[in-house]
Amino acid sequence: MNEPRSMLMAGKTVLITGGTGGIGRATAVGLAKRGAHVAITGRDPGRLQDAVREIRAAGGGQVEAFIADMSSQSEVRRLAGEILQDLPRLDVLINNVGGCWETRHLSPDGLEYTFALNYLAPFLLTNLLLDRLRASAPARVVAVSSNVQAIGRIDFDDLQGEYDYSGARAYNQSKLANVLFTYELSRKLQGSRVTANALHPGVVNTRFGAEDPGTIQRLFVPLMRPLMKTPRRGAATSIHVASAPELEQVTGCYFANSRARKSSDRSYDQAAASRLWQVSTELVNLSAPE
Repeated sequence: MNEPRSMLMAGKTVLITGGTGGIGRATAVGLAKRGAHVAITGRDPGRLQDAVREIRAAGGGQVEAFIADMSSQSEVRRLAGEILQDLPRLDVLINNVGGCWETRHLSPDGLEYTFALNYLAPFLLTNLLLDRLRASAPARVVAVSSNVQAIGRIDFDDLQGEYDYSGARAYNQSKLANVLFTYELSRKLQGSRVTANALHPGVVNTRFGAEDPGTIQRLFVPLMRPLMKTPRRGAATSIHVASAPELEQVTGCYFANSRARKSSDRSYDQAAASRLWQVSTELVNLSAPE
């Protein structure tokens, strides 16, 4: 990589969802240092402005903030409208927002909260921004998944966990759904010069799961914290997939530790991916698959 790090993303606009803390904030800082025009989303105005100040100080460039509760489809649609109005180009979309809840909650649309936020929100936002990404090509869509996709299953008979809910299963399912969506998107975007890749950031020391912790968060995470990655190290793979010049034409891949890896066998099930896309289209009321 001969290009100076500070110039690597010069002239590029990057949108990072969930950019007020943890991996998302560290990703925004890292890309700002590489010269990117960074935009972030968040729910809390105070945290959003605090993040903007840090990102601006790190990169010295333009930083924009969008307030949105991405568990709500109307909020995602409003967000997309504001982005299309305010960002003339979009070179990279990093679908980073997510969380994990031990008890079953419903989104404002009456959907299981983990599925709504971790999966349906990026599905809807990406579809709403696809034309801008195509117009900005070469462009990239980056999905922050997790290695728990390897134990995830898509339960088409109970996607919302109405009959048998487990916080861990809901999370694992959402992360497998992220990868299935990414691979299906990469197939649909063939020839467009818009790539779609997923990644595992590693086990990172953040506030993840703190709102409604399960047994793992309560008992094991405190013991594991010294072994976890810092948010900055956790963001390294997101930054790499978003910015590495050698990945400009690489699509439909899964990365961990900034290297392409094989994801779970289930993640390559094209029939399941196609079915999930169709179901998702209906759940977010898109007129037709893009």
